[in-house]
Amino acid sequence: MKKLTILVYVLLMGISIMLLLSQCSSKKDTEKPKVAVVISTLNNPWFVVLAESASQYAKDLGYETKIFDSQNNPAIESDNFESLISSGYDAILFNPTDADGSISNILKAKEAGVPVFCMDREVNTNDASTSQILSDNYSGCVEIGIEFVKSLNEKGKYVEIIGLVGDNNTWARSGGFHSVVDKFPNFKMVAQQSGDFDRNKAMEVLETIMQANPDIDAVFCGNDAMALGAYQALLAAGKADKVKIFGFDGADEVVEKIAEGKIIATGMQYPRIMAKTAAKYADEFFKGKRVFPQRIPVEVEMITKTNAKNYLSKK
Repeated sequence: MKKLTILVYVLLMGISIMLLLSQCSSKKDTEKPKVAVVISTLNNPWFVVLAESASQYAKDLGYETKIFDSQNNPAIESDNFESLISSGYDAILFNPTDADGSISNILKAKEAGVPVFCMDREVNTNDASTSQILSDNYSGCVEIGIEFVKSLNEKGKYVEIIGLVGDNNTWARSGGFHSVVDKFPNFKMVAQQSGDFDRNKAMEVLETIMQANPDIDAVFCGNDAMALGAYQALLAAGKADKVKIFGFDGADEVVEKIAEGKIIATGMQYPRIMAKTAAKYADEFFKGKRVFPQRIPVEVEMITKTNAKNYLSKK
């Protein structure tokens, strides 16, 4: 009788556990996946567009989303990954802070079974992220270089303000520009310094450079935030109408200044296209797809005064 009682108890416990597991499984099956949007910095309007677009596209597909700001700090980015993985996010739409340093964070997510789709910035491996959706930075800056040469009649002194040293976009843009400009011996680069893709820092960098080089003819900036910083520095020095400025991104404020003749050219990137593609890939992953192209190039278009009015808010 005692054995029968124990047997019944064990059977009842087993049934209870099975029911509990079934309920948990059923709940998990009905829950929508959560999508994290991790952005290098929100202290730049261009990246705000990228972040908000990625979040909205994922929401439109029916997913809960949250934006994480890494503040251009690899340590904060690492904390963001730890937080979102422990919080049960199911996919990451990611704009890295560093081409090498961000790899370890992607691998943490991969180990946890969370796919990572890079947007705009790449990392230096093909074995970490699920896919990377990237602007064609090099080709875009080849076009900027051609316009630069034409605008300055193939000669002059210039400054280059590059972006974050650890970001591949920095060197792709610089490389594309120099692949053209360096072929013309009458150009002289008097300084090349990092402005960290930051408006205020670029302004300070150019102010310092102009103390030793007051007679420059042009400034090439690795993004539009720095181009605006350079414009502020030149305006304060009374040289805004004498020094030609070139940027890259397609920020509305810069496109407006190009239309007004205050900045010469920029490369129009399309953050909304990159964001939409990343969200679409995450949706396809949730639905069972596992093979994605490692790199998807997104074309960059050059904006000058002749076409600037056609491109305002066209991203």
